[in-house]
Order: sequence, then structure tokens, then C-alpha cells
Amino acid sequence: MLNIFLNFAKNIEMSRKKKPLPLLENITITDIAAEGKALAKVDNMVVFVPFGVPGDIVDIQIKKKKHSYCEAEIVQFRKYSDMRIAPRCEHFGTCGGCKWQNIPYEMQLAAKQKQVEDQLKRIGKIELPELNPIMGSEHIWEYRNKLEFGCSNKRWLTPSEIANQDLVISDHNAIGFHITGAFDKILPIEKCHLMDDTHNQVRNAIRDYALSHDISFFDLRAQVGLLRDIIIRNSNTGEWMIIVQFCMTEKDDKEKAMGLLQYLADTFPFLTSIMYVNNLKCNDTIFDQEVMVFKGNDYIYETMEDLKFKVGAKSFYQTNTAQAYHLYEVARKFASLTGKELVYDLYTGTGTIANFVARQAARVIGIEYVPDAIEDAKVNSDINHIGNTTFYAGDMKDILTDEFVKTHGQPDVIITDPPRAGMHKDVIDTILNASPETIVYVSCNPATQARDVALLDSAYRVVEIQPVDMFPHTPHVENVIKLVKR
Repeated sequence: MLNIFLNFAKNIEMSRKKKPLPLLENITITDIAAEGKALAKVDNMVVFVPFGVPGDIVDIQIKKKKHSYCEAEIVQFRKYSDMRIAPRCEHFGTCGGCKWQNIPYEMQLAAKQKQVEDQLKRIGKIELPELNPIMGSEHIWEYRNKLEFGCSNKRWLTPSEIANQDLVISDHNAIGFHITGAFDKILPIEKCHLMDDTHNQVRNAIRDYALSHDISFFDLRAQVGLLRDIIIRNSNTGEWMIIVQFCMTEKDDKEKAMGLLQYLADTFPFLTSIMYVNNLKCNDTIFDQEVMVFKGNDYIYETMEDLKFKVGAKSFYQTNTAQAYHLYEVARKFASLTGKELVYDLYTGTGTIANFVARQAARVIGIEYVPDAIEDAKVNSDINHIGNTTFYAGDMKDILTDEFVKTHGQPDVIITDPPRAGMHKDVIDTILNASPETIVYVSCNPATQARDVALLDSAYRVVEIQPVDMFPHTPHVENVIKLVKR
């Protein structure tokens, strides 16, 4: 069946006129794959299928063919898997944020454990100890402390809406999430279950106010429209922050924007921080923008053990507060500190890990690319009366050099928590030259972690591995590895 398709696939690539890709019937979903997709095998060809559950029997439409695999979508269910559960969210399957609400949480954890193990073995190709069982999240709903919503005058239309030729759609404005593959379209979100339900009330109130007060929604292509983006944060201290991005280009835009912010202040007095940005550039990132305070403070506080962390508009803080504590507990345990060590904390962000381990170390040096984050890190040390931390801002490969180590001292322990891309090879080379006794590698991407650990393998061996689930219902997983000098 699929072999026939593969035989003429080469001719398709050479022809300007593309023939339809095949529909495959009665295909059994057999496993869960990376990136939240399910997996089937047809005539030894691997087929990735979104939103499938092992045990489903389905008809699938091939959408894309590669050399060694295909991508498809389900067009009809012949039989539902006994393992399938009903998703909680009305937007599941369209939103794309949660890809696993249709499978039990225990199965999600097993898939993430397997993902970490497979990537470490397949990419790292090094000797590994048995993985510790993955640490599941304490809360699988309302666990996030931050969500960001786009505002658009081009609402995403569902396939049923497009197919209904008699349907008249009068309102194309939306506040919600960007749809994968349609950068200028926003799926309107009525209720998201990943954050305390209060954020749904605030977001929907902004939508209703904007629609009733003639506030224009942003047009990403034309780069016009007043209401552009909303960031909502809350903390385990009970504080709430909202940042509204505007694009003020018309004469009365400032008055309308201030009216919306005043409405928020009057309607939701628990908002301890109301801020806004006038963003006239082409993207929604605020790191190069001035954030102005309309009401309250320009920060909220998070707590962890007896520590307080100041979180500002541009601060990075792990979005699952409760689970972040357990992640950092693992990192601290793996560091095996006695109070005598010099610790380097690479990619320190706002210094959360650096300050979390500082009282068990002699001295901690944190390095981070974003200058604002480093200023936050210094403040977090000050408010917690921690005097043995020092922070430096700059590109990691430029700051962390052999000369830096020579000047500031050879580290006993290096804790590294890089972005998804992993560490630059120059950084790895400097780590090898610095020769700490212990390396603790915290990663949000086990694939790049495996690549980096393989480069460290000549001088270090992996002695413990601890996966941690920070994001239930998504395929994302954190992993902590302890390496010791050979």
C-alpha cells in the first residue's frame, strides 16, 4: 500500500504538478513519539500523527513525505483506544499548546521518561546509569504562573466555520494563542486550564471592554491596531501582574489605552502590578521596550523555602513554581555542596539557582546574557541578605573564558542551565579546561543535553540522571544530569 506511494514519490518531486498524497485506512497507532505526536508504522515506514493515542485505529491522510518518515493527520476514527481519555479543554486539538490532554497523566510521564532515555542513548552514545523515575508535577492543572496572549483582528476560523457557507461572521477580533503555521491568526481562548482561573476572567474582561469601547485589535501584517498583546503573571505570594502591549499610532489611542487600564484597576483591585508598553516595532518581545507602570509595583514576589525572588516584567522565572522548587532541589542535591565550594552558575537568569545554593557554598558566580536579568539577580541576593554571590552579564562564550577562570578562580562545581539550543562548543571547551570536580547540567531539551554531555564524556562520567516534569499535557520535559570527573 505505502510502497506504491513511495515508488512514485520521486516522480512527484520532479514534476511541477503534484498528485494527491494517499489516504491510508485502518491504521493502528502504536506508540507516543517526540514533540507530542503519536506513531504508526505502515510497511516499515514510520508515520507521525498528531493527537493519536496508542490503540486508536484510524484512517490517516498523508500530508508530508520525507525520506525516512511521513507526517499525517487523522481523518476518521475506526476505533478509539481504551487508553484515550476526554480532554478537559474545549480548545484541545486546535490550540496546539497542550498535545496530551487525551492521554492519562501516568502515560504522559512514561512517554517523557522514555524520551529522555532514548535521546541520551541515541544522541549521546555514552555509558549511562539507570535513570531515576521521573518526578511528576504536584499539580497538572492551573500550574503555570505566566501566560501570554496575542490580540488580533484576524480570528482563526475552524474548519467547520470555513465549510459553512451560510455562516455570517461579524466579529474577527480575538484574544488568545497564535496558531501553528499561521503567524497572523489568533485562536480566541475562552478558558485555559493551565493557570489559575482568575486569568480567564481578566483576559475575557479585556476582550469585552475593547469590543464595547471601539478599541482596535492589532493587525500583524499591516502593523496597526491599538490592542496588541497581554501578559498575565501570578505568584505563590498571591500577587498578580498584568502587562498590556499597545500600538499607539492614532491621536486618541493614549486616551483609549489609559481607559482600559483604569477599567482593569477598578474591576480587579487584586492586580498589584498593572503595566503597559507602547510597542511600535514588528515583534511582540518587550526586552528592548520601556515598560511603564500604571498602578502598583513593577514587580511581584515569588518565594522558595525562606527565599524571596523579585520578578519583574522582563524577568525569567520558571513557569511552574511548585515544580521549579523540586527541580532546584535536585540540582542542589547533585552539586553535593559542603560550604567550601566555588560554584559557577551558567545561564543564571535572575539568579534563582545561584541564590538557592549560595548558603551551602563558599561563593557563587552567576553569568547570564540579559543585563536586566543580572540586575534582578543582584537584587534577589540583596533582599535575601546573601553576600557571597557575584553576577556578570554578557554572551556566555565571551564571558566564560580561560582568562575569566584564571581571574575568578577554578570552580569546584559548575551548574549549567542553558536555553533549548544547549551550550556553545567554546563554552564546553572552557568547562573542560576549568576542570571542576562536578558538573550539574539542567536542561529543557534532552536532545541538545545529550549532544553536550557526549562532548564532556572524555573527562566526565554521568553518575545520576533525574527527569522532572514541569509542563503536564505537553511533550516538554526537564532533565538534570550529574557528571563527575573521571
